[in-house]
Amino acid sequence: MVLTRREAIASTLAAGLVAGAGRAAAQAERPETLDALARRSGRRFGSVVGGGPRGALTGSFADPRYRALLVSECGVVVTENELKWTWIRPDAASFRFEPFDRLIAFTEVSGLPMRGHTLLWHHPNWMPDWVASHDFGARPASAAEAMVREHVATVCRRYGRRIHSYDVVNEAVDNRTGAMRETALSRAMGGAEPVVDLAFRVAKAEAPDAQLVYNDYMSWDPDRAAHRAGVLRLLEGFRRREVPVDLLGVQAHIGTGTFADSTGFSARDEREWRRFLDDVVAMGYGLAITEFDVHDRDFVGDVAARDQAVADIARAYLDIMLDYPQLGDIVLWGLSDRYSWLQDRGARPDGLPKRPCPYDDQFQPKPLREAIAAALRGAGSRHPA
Repeated sequence: MVLTRREAIASTLAAGLVAGAGRAAAQAERPETLDALARRSGRRFGSVVGGGPRGALTGSFADPRYRALLVSECGVVVTENELKWTWIRPDAASFRFEPFDRLIAFTEVSGLPMRGHTLLWHHPNWMPDWVASHDFGARPASAAEAMVREHVATVCRRYGRRIHSYDVVNEAVDNRTGAMRETALSRAMGGAEPVVDLAFRVAKAEAPDAQLVYNDYMSWDPDRAAHRAGVLRLLEGFRRREVPVDLLGVQAHIGTGTFADSTGFSARDEREWRRFLDDVVAMGYGLAITEFDVHDRDFVGDVAARDQAVADIARAYLDIMLDYPQLGDIVLWGLSDRYSWLQDRGARPDGLPKRPCPYDDQFQPKPLREAIAAALRGAGSRHPA
């Protein structure tokens, strides 16, 4: 058997996990990768990787088992934190790119395209503290504009075509009211729209070949109607103001206890969600799933029952999303339960670890992996935006 370059890399990274003949047998029996299944319909499958400390939930990159799984299953990668303002902007005068540089070097050697997350997380809780206390001087609008322009241009110029897709703006719409969020930048510039518009325009000028994405976590639940409406207003405004936005990134943190407290899809829920997606694609936007996982905090039963419930809701959700030929990348926010951010998002009532990812904490596949695979096998072909 002749190994592809990526298969050879995956084998090398996994060295020591399976020895001798056992390793050869495991490779021979390995199912078709999720990325290979996604590519049948013109899409790609991928996941997040975190460059945090070894052993931390954000430290998946430090684990050779995770790196091997990333290479073997994925066709696109995004970093968890390493391109966010809080990590790369220690202060107004400097940038710190080393952690992200380490990750993108790995993905390039492994043949994995990198997504950039995010050029502007327009949320007051997730901007660096120094931004909130920054003195924008006598001409605050000009100073804030210069800060945003410098940040976006510096990142885009540094990485050029090495990053093919950016979540340019993240979570600019308040999920409770549907209004645009206020930050120190928007207060200085007289509103949120000038800030987010500027981020996209600078990204287009500096990275003209990259996909430019607005990313948010709106969902189908009845109490999220204001959030959906606010996102639609923002997308409509982008078109009206001729802001260069290509895709809507749907975070898809589904399940219970995160953003969408739903364990299934009623006919009403599905109808409202499809209406929202129909409105988005009617404006000419593409779609991407950018942060998929299934929070099982409130799922009851033994491990087998919980895993099946996770798989069932994932399959139902993905079947809906894959009905849209405008849907491109499908990116998970974690391949292994060992490194899922959801382990820190409220404990389960029974105190057991959560199981939101397609592989468990020992890197064994779970029913969720097969649910994703089955949805990809049944997907219709993609029509690029």
